[in-house]
Amino acid sequence: MKRRTKRVIWLIVLVVLVVFTLVKCMEKDEEQPVAVVDKPVVTASKIEEPNKNDDFPELNALLADARLQGATTAISIRNAASGEVVYSHLGDIRVHPASVMKLLTGAAAFETLGTDYTFQTELYTDGKVQSGVLAGNLYLRGQGDPTLTKKELTAFVADLKAAGIQTIQGDIYGDDTWYDDVRFSQDLNWSDEPYYTGAQVSALTLSPNDDYDAGTVIVEITPAKKVGQAGYVGMVPANDYMTIVNKTQTVGKGGKKSIQVERQHGSNTLIVSGTIPAGAKKARSWASVWEPTNYTANIFKQAIEEQGIVFSTTPKLARRTVPKGATLLTSKQSMPLKELFIPFMKLSNNGHAELLVKEMGRVVGGDGSWDKGLAVMEATLADMGIDTTTLLLRDGSGMSHKNLVTADEVSKLLYNVQSKPWYPEFLQSLPVAGSNERFIGGTLRNRMEGTAAADNVQAKTGTLNGVSALSGYVKTANDETLIFSVMINNFLNDTTPEVLDAIAIAIANMQFN
Repeated sequence: MKRRTKRVIWLIVLVVLVVFTLVKCMEKDEEQPVAVVDKPVVTASKIEEPNKNDDFPELNALLADARLQGATTAISIRNAASGEVVYSHLGDIRVHPASVMKLLTGAAAFETLGTDYTFQTELYTDGKVQSGVLAGNLYLRGQGDPTLTKKELTAFVADLKAAGIQTIQGDIYGDDTWYDDVRFSQDLNWSDEPYYTGAQVSALTLSPNDDYDAGTVIVEITPAKKVGQAGYVGMVPANDYMTIVNKTQTVGKGGKKSIQVERQHGSNTLIVSGTIPAGAKKARSWASVWEPTNYTANIFKQAIEEQGIVFSTTPKLARRTVPKGATLLTSKQSMPLKELFIPFMKLSNNGHAELLVKEMGRVVGGDGSWDKGLAVMEATLADMGIDTTTLLLRDGSGMSHKNLVTADEVSKLLYNVQSKPWYPEFLQSLPVAGSNERFIGGTLRNRMEGTAAADNVQAKTGTLNGVSALSGYVKTANDETLIFSVMINNFLNDTTPEVLDAIAIAIANMQFN
């Protein structure tokens, strides 16, 4: 009985399996597509659009220059009226901008601070004046003014004399708390720090002349009267804050003029070396100072003594915040930002760029730091239509080798700013190719002379080791304005920037139907 039951169960299982298999086969047959004999299936081929770059053979030929081999050359050209990209080569690839970064910093500064924005420097005392004696300390409070010079400090002293002060019984303090006390941007190379291009950033700082290289001194070297003697070395302004080690030598009139000035790291000792021919004109070099706040206080003390005001004892010079209840004695406002933009952009002043970053941080974000300033700058650029997700902002000057931008976004910025009320001042600040006047041609004054780009190209330059960049505006042969951004990275040949100029000239020679 059990054997029969077992056989029946196996038979049922076999029947179920057969039925299940037949059903699946029928379903598969129903899913097969029905062939249509007179309408064969055709696979669509991709229709390629014409490459706009083919319309510019001159540019394409320049990109084949052997000096660009192994380098990255990013180009973006737009119609200034429509914003249309008419040529792009690696335009969306991130590259290092060098000082073209100042276009981004400058646009953000104009947008947040305004063209009429000024910086202020104030002089306070915590004492009283009686019978010509100031019994108390002086506090020089800086708010980032890069245009403060000894001339303005001397004017402060004149105000003290006008108030009847003849003697000071107290010390001199510099208040630089408008910004934080971080002196260098995060990626500044140690080898740049002794020079004016890497000067320390402080809210209280001093410039040697009207180029307004804040936090620097000018070192001047003139030949001695006799060959073989050391040259004469002086500073502008003259001071005892810096120490000169004179290793120069006067050589014959046919000799080589070669002077080097380097400040020893972490000190204010300047090593001046090299040769200067007899009868030669003086050589000049800019050097950064170590701790510009104390330097400014030192020059202020010097100005006081030069104007005949005496200290009852040798004053202490240090950093200290203006105390509550202190009396404002006098103050000075800088030129408006639209005027500062001339030396800033024309001469590519790194210090101005970094001060502007900190100023944006302080005024907009309440913190005079690079972190806050760069955050404000990035948000402002985003509001101006720039895709900041494809950028990396590490400083304001472009000295960092970690800054990353794209040529397409730079050209977009130059297009978008045309609608801003501050655009005329922005455009005026850009160097003009081949224009010999220093505050017109700026860093382009000796470039592209005698070409279609001369007195035409208005653009910001950028130079670092292995980086050469140029971005701005140009009129073509048929008077059409184009916006361009060209940035070459990772080149080795020192003459590669000539290719950059050739590209700008080629754009100036373009003709559109």
